[in-house]
Amino acid sequence: MTAAEAVVTAEGLALGYDGHPVLAGVDFTVRAGERWFLLGPNGGGKTTLLRAVLGLLAPRAGRLVLHPELARRERIGFVPQRCEFNHSLPITVREFVLLGTVGLRLPAGDTGERLRWALEHAALAPLARRSFWALSGGQRQRALVARALVRRPTLLVLDEPTNHLDPAQEDALLRLVAALNTEERVTTLFVTHDMALAVRWATHVALVFDGHVVAGPAAEILARDDLRGVFGVDVSVTRDGAGVATVRIGDGA
Repeated sequence: MTAAEAVVTAEGLALGYDGHPVLAGVDFTVRAGERWFLLGPNGGGKTTLLRAVLGLLAPRAGRLVLHPELARRERIGFVPQRCEFNHSLPITVREFVLLGTVGLRLPAGDTGERLRWALEHAALAPLARRSFWALSGGQRQRALVARALVRRPTLLVLDEPTNHLDPAQEDALLRLVAALNTEERVTTLFVTHDMALAVRWATHVALVFDGHVVAGPAAEILARDDLRGVFGVDVSVTRDGAGVATVRIGDGA
């Protein structure tokens, strides 16, 4: 997949469940190498849009088109909020990461190389034979990333993966995702309700609220009026000389 190719395209997309509409009139294009953040309040439709991209929810109207390379979704990696896994089951880090290969038809000898690559990029190679349950919270989240990376994805989808991390763990995970994007050209879709993360890390933003999506370059979308429409309060985003962003919400904006 070359730079600027469309990875995900929504045209007049409408999504919902059992007759209950959630999103309508959604139009945006995610291109190769971009770092998208889906931003909005809880319950606004972010996860619904994510489920459609993952092929778990069919459109009610309009189109959601994926690059031909992603048609079978084998090269889409998914990182959930937390590990939904039986705690009584003993499993090592390497065994946990290899679960990401389930359903893939891999050439002989390819599995080991994928495992090595995923563990190295998630900084987990020294812990490969340790129990998954012995890891810290931040290490477990990196293991979830590694489980997605073992698929060698060209699109990485992350559903609020920093929700239960402390600030240091959160920063480490975001730096890992940014490195995958810049060094490996992995296109990313990062779902969050934390605007400060989007301000700092996004190249593009999709604001998801009130059944609609407003999407485009981060510098354009992270504008005062758009953010007020999502969060219901005044919001301002400023950057210092080093480019570090500060978000102010409420009367002081």
